[in-house]
Amino acid sequence: MNGKQASWARLVAEEELRGVLPRRWAHSKGVAKRAVSLVGVLGDDADLLASAAVLHDVGYAPRLAETGFHPLDGARFLRDVHGADDRLVRLVANHSFALLEAEERGLKEVLEAEFPLLENALLVDALVYCDMTTTPDGQRTTAESRLAEILGRYGVDSVVGRFIRRASPEILAAVGRIETALAAQPR
Repeated sequence: MNGKQASWARLVAEEELRGVLPRRWAHSKGVAKRAVSLVGVLGDDADLLASAAVLHDVGYAPRLAETGFHPLDGARFLRDVHGADDRLVRLVANHSFALLEAEERGLKEVLEAEFPLLENALLVDALVYCDMTTTPDGQRTTAESRLAEILGRYGVDSVVGRFIRRASPEILAAVGRIETALAAQPR
């Protein structure tokens, strides 16, 4: 993460997560590290992806949890407290098919109204890829293993479990599209 926005994002995420949620901070750092591997695929949007990657879970910070839905809480914090870039805020709000989880929580209309999904499908897919191929401890994993880990941690009948079961086909498709784009990069 060499860009100005990404450096700022790392400082914000570290301030909010490192002390209170060290494992979540480790995951966020790992997701950001994955984002760096996509520079060749994203070009000018690489700094934006790196910023969203490190900030995607900032809404888990206890002091920011207003609704209990971390994508919405994090996006509101970034918008309202930091006046963050609109595209960054929208990526954080909608990371990893959050709209499906918002629907499970009765927050779909709120999320859609405040933070419409970006039209840049490659950027959206890239953030899904980074999040869903990184373990809670920040290590690389497969999307299939990550989905299984989430289901195991939350339980299949929980809100997150129901969401992840619904979102799995879309998550796997997004990861597949990024893996295809990476394979097409010159070596």
